[in-house]
Amino acid sequence: MSYPEKQRSNAWFLLPIFVGLIGGIIAFFILRKDDPRKARYCLYLGLIMMAIGIVLNITLAASIPGLDSGFDVNV
Repeated sequence: MSYPEKQRSNAWFLLPIFVGLIGGIIAFFILRKDDPRKARYCLYLGLIMMAIGIVLNITLAASIPGLDSGFDVNV
């Protein structure tokens, strides 16, 4: 079944930018019938934001010099 394509606002791209993959999935399911191209781009943007977040977390965790497995905590 083919749905008529309607133009949706570009503000939908803010959802995956701020929420990441979850926002991309939400935007995809909301936009998929009205604007399938924009829905795919929102999903891709969510995936890209997730990958950027993972890379930044790994980079920041590796750059902390005093991060040991013990953390100098006596329990």
